[in-house]
Formats: sequence, structure tokens, C-alpha cells
Amino acid sequence: MNMKKVFKVALGTGLFVVDQLDRATKSTRERVGDQVDDLRDLAQDRSSGAADRIARASKRFRTEDDNRAIWNVVRFAAGVGIGVGVGLLAAPANGKETRTKLAEKAQELGGNVRQYFASADLRATATGD
Repeated sequence: MNMKKVFKVALGTGLFVVDQLDRATKSTRERVGDQVDDLRDLAQDRSSGAADRIARASKRFRTEDDNRAIWNVVRFAAGVGIGVGVGLLAAPANGKETRTKLAEKAQELGGNVRQYFASADLRATATGD
């Protein structure tokens, strides 16, 4: 009978320990699950914040590039204007002769451009048949 009591106590103790381990495991799983959820939420918040900062920086860079391109065009046009003005002032011929020569060169350039594109059109239609 004494052996029966020892066996019952050992069996009861074993069941108690298994039950406590099961409860501890469930509690640990819940805590770990909660921590994983918290970490996931934190990671999502941080990544969305980083994505927003990257989008803002990208927009700023694009805006700066656009502004830079516009200013480069303005500077180029101003440089061309100043160069033409200085050229006209320093030209050996008088204003009327210089304007006439510039007009002739512009017409010659326009004729060359028209001729080039006309021949390009002829080549395009000849190869398209």
C-alpha cells in the first residue's frame, strides 16, 4: 500500500508539473506573440515613416533638378543675348550691313534645314514602299 501512495503522489506530481509547463508554455506563447505583434507594428511604422521621408527627399531633388534645368536655360539664353549684343557692338561693319549678313545667314541655314528634312522625307517614303 505504501508503494501505491508513492506511485499516486509521483503520478500526481508529474501531472501537476506537466500542467504547469503547459500553462507556462501558453503564457510564453501569448507574450512572445504580443511582442512579435508589437515589433511588427513598430517595423511597419518605421518603414512607412522612412518611405515618407524618402518620397519627400526624392520630390525635393526632382524639384531642384527642374529648377536647375530652368536656370541653366535662362543662363544660356542670357549668354547668347549678351554674346550677340557684344558681337554687334564690336563688329567691323555698320549695323545695317551686319543685320543684312545675319539675315542672309539665317535664310541660308533655314534653306539647308528645309532641304535636309525634305530629302529625309523622300528617303523615308522611298524605304516605306
